[in-house]
Amino acid sequence: MEDQGTHDAAIFLMSLGEEEAAEVFKHLTPKEVQKLGETIAGMRAVSHEKVNEVMTRFTDEAASQKLLVSDTNDYVKAVLRRALGDDKASLLIDRIMQGSDVSGIESLKWMDAQSIAELLRNEHPQIMAAILVHLDSDLVAGVLKHLSERSRNEVMLRIATLEGIQPTALKDLNEVLYKVLAGGDKVRKTSLGGVQTAADIINLLGSALETTVIESIRLLDNDLAQKIMDKMFTFEDLLKLDNKSIQMVLKEVGGDALILALKGASTELKEHILGNMSSRAAESLREDLESRGPVRLSEVETQQKEILKIVRRLSDEGTIVMGGGGDDSFV
Repeated sequence: MEDQGTHDAAIFLMSLGEEEAAEVFKHLTPKEVQKLGETIAGMRAVSHEKVNEVMTRFTDEAASQKLLVSDTNDYVKAVLRRALGDDKASLLIDRIMQGSDVSGIESLKWMDAQSIAELLRNEHPQIMAAILVHLDSDLVAGVLKHLSERSRNEVMLRIATLEGIQPTALKDLNEVLYKVLAGGDKVRKTSLGGVQTAADIINLLGSALETTVIESIRLLDNDLAQKIMDKMFTFEDLLKLDNKSIQMVLKEVGGDALILALKGASTELKEHILGNMSSRAAESLREDLESRGPVRLSEVETQQKEILKIVRRLSDEGTIVMGGGGDDSFV
């Protein structure tokens, strides 16, 4: 489902003209650029009333904003140093400013998964892990799919056991990546990687690869494999969500996406979902599930992953509770 904010932002950018819109795009993340680009490409006609509404709202919101300091980075550094002293402040500044640079590792976020895989294919698995933990889990999962099974398993093992990034671990990378990731001798260890990161990535690999990666890690460290599995949340784990949480998730899932996702679900999960819908909506969904012919497993898994992303976001926001704990499920 299209986000209204994205739709309005697209209208606003189209109203600005090419040069001004291009300047705005320079300050957006790769995902934001892609999302806005797709929205703009899909637009055909917008009423004058809608354009005026969007422009008026932007003007009103812009007028209510005030830049309190000219350089927020310098302001944060100065305040922290004054309050904590140079040594303690430096530890915090490194964390706060991490990721503000748009060169080096940031450029990988603009590349497709296959290109990143080709770029890193000959690097040591430890180096690859140190780079990949800086990227979004769905992008990392895409990269891993383009690696050999052996490389994929070795990289995942190192991501799962990574407790932080040490600058000395990145010296074999090209100079640009080294400068961004290592940042010189004063860069502190950063808290990237670990069991949760590994679980998030494996969740997005798909069932076939998920099994081989987990089993590969289990052969080397059974306890670690179990810890990763404990952190993973699969589509069938929606059974663990209470009724209220399921209903919150359903509000954000499109009908066709839900039909595809449930094509690969157990009867128990289907009933759990249907039990949290109105009688009319549940009956309609049952009919759609029965009438829908065979679908590709890849399509089912894609929709299930999208729904899991919604579940994780709602969980991070505190909107839903993972693992149940609420009222009884309808089964």
